Amino acid sequence: MTPIKTTLHPRNPFAASYPLAELALLQPGLTAHLKSTPDGRDTLNFADPEAVQLLNTALLQWQFNLQHYQIPPGYLCPAVPGRLDYLLYLQDLLTDSHQGKKVPASAVQLLDIGCGANLIYCLLAATALRWQAIGSDIDTTALANAEELIQENGLQRQIGLRAQQKSQAIFHGVIKPGDYLDLTLCNPPFHDSPAAAAAGSARKQRNLGLSNEAPLNFAGQANELWCDGGEPVFLRQMLAESKDFANQVYWFTTLVSKQQHLAKLQQQLQQLGATQVQVIAMAQGNKQSRILAWSFLTPELAALWRQHRWRRC
Repeated sequence: MTPIKTTLHPRNPFAASYPLAELALLQPGLTAHLKSTPDGRDTLNFADPEAVQLLNTALLQWQFNLQHYQIPPGYLCPAVPGRLDYLLYLQDLLTDSHQGKKVPASAVQLLDIGCGANLIYCLLAATALRWQAIGSDIDTTALANAEELIQENGLQRQIGLRAQQKSQAIFHGVIKPGDYLDLTLCNPPFHDSPAAAAAGSARKQRNLGLSNEAPLNFAGQANELWCDGGEPVFLRQMLAESKDFANQVYWFTTLVSKQQHLAKLQQQLQQLGATQVQVIAMAQGNKQSRILAWSFLTPELAALWRQHRWRRC
């Protein structure tokens, strides 16, 4: 059973309440979206895509001096704190893999499967952790926006992009011969159909007490929200493909939205010959999630990896 968490990672700078007045100075448009709670605190309508876009931009400016952050209409605008949490737990995973020694930031190579138009994991990896990152996606519009984010923020030396040309592939066509990646990450499509995705948005509307006509921050393109078979099918394919790159990646990782999916995934990894499997609990408010991490490296290969990839430790 995965331990239950209730708070963000201890190193996450967004664990405390947002200083909305200060953030509104960075993004003046936020002021129009501020409202008061019954007890007199400032808050935002987090279902409003414009408000969330402005908030994310302000948060990235405030903590990481990232000045440009625009996402095309209809694409996912993710919450920054939870995305940073994933990366911070991966940083811990690398440190633990090196007997507690911190891996030099510039040596870390990360691959984001399905980076989206928002490119948020790569942007945070580059600015918050100083890692090298590769974002991959099948959506050409998403990749074009991701490229603009890289250029506008001057991150060409830290972030690269790769187009996935094969609609039925995950790692194949993205991981190249000669690549050696310390980490892969993925926030997989959750739903199994457009109807299920629409029903999920409707539930969020009801939970927030909004009408069906209210504007929502629950947008997303088809490949961001759903795939045939939903998350379990996508993840089973990811695990199977990962075996083909067993010696090119130290840790494969993915988010798993539902606890009940873990047992079968762990059984599959055992059958595939994974040498290490970990489940890392995450939380943001009432939202519970978990990272599934696995490696195929034997202790001897892991030692060689540390010697050659992280030799500056």
